[in-house]
Amino acid sequence: MTGPDLTDSDDVPARKPSRAPWAVAAAAVLVALGLLLWLVAAPDDDSSGVPSAASADAGFARDMAVHHQQAVELSYIVRDRTDDEDVRRLAYDIAQTQANQRGMLLGWLDLWSLPKTSADGYMAWMKGDGHMGHEAPKEGSLMPGMATTTEIGRLGEASGKEAEILYLQLMTDHHMGGVTMARACAEQCEVPQERRLAQGMVQGQQSEMDLMADMLEERGSAPR
Repeated sequence: MTGPDLTDSDDVPARKPSRAPWAVAAAAVLVALGLLLWLVAAPDDDSSGVPSAASADAGFARDMAVHHQQAVELSYIVRDRTDDEDVRRLAYDIAQTQANQRGMLLGWLDLWSLPKTSADGYMAWMKGDGHMGHEAPKEGSLMPGMATTTEIGRLGEASGKEAEILYLQLMTDHHMGGVTMARACAEQCEVPQERRLAQGMVQGQQSEMDLMADMLEERGSAPR
């Protein structure tokens, strides 16, 4: 997906940040990008072979690639629905980080010569693992945490503070579902690089959820 730079805020009036969160956010992005580069270069100590199509490694790569794509979509939508500099920067950070991670996940599937979809549907690799096997996605959502088509439409029609709050709430839900998936991979996946990536997702998205809770409070709202 292409579009204008999410960080373009020439028309945004100067605002004094209430908690100066962006030094932390920028550092988190640099850490995430550094982790991605390290994962690519890190040697693989596991020579057991390519994972199977039914493995947690393949299932996580397939499902999280879809999960991440929606986060990128939501972030591009809110870019055009608010002039708030903090929200636009957060959207930029999330879009860039998750697009990069999605590329790695799809790249691994290509490397393993495995399909990018499964006849068993989403989340089959997590059934019975104690993480999400008992939890069904809300009606109209592909996976837990993901927004429905109706919610995406609402975000596209909202503007200003309303759009900011809805985006922060949707993305908090999205991160909660993503963290659960990533924790499961960190425990179940066999490929060392993928386990490390999953653990990095847990840490990065938990940090962003804390930040989003603060941003919602500043706007007189809270996670749903």
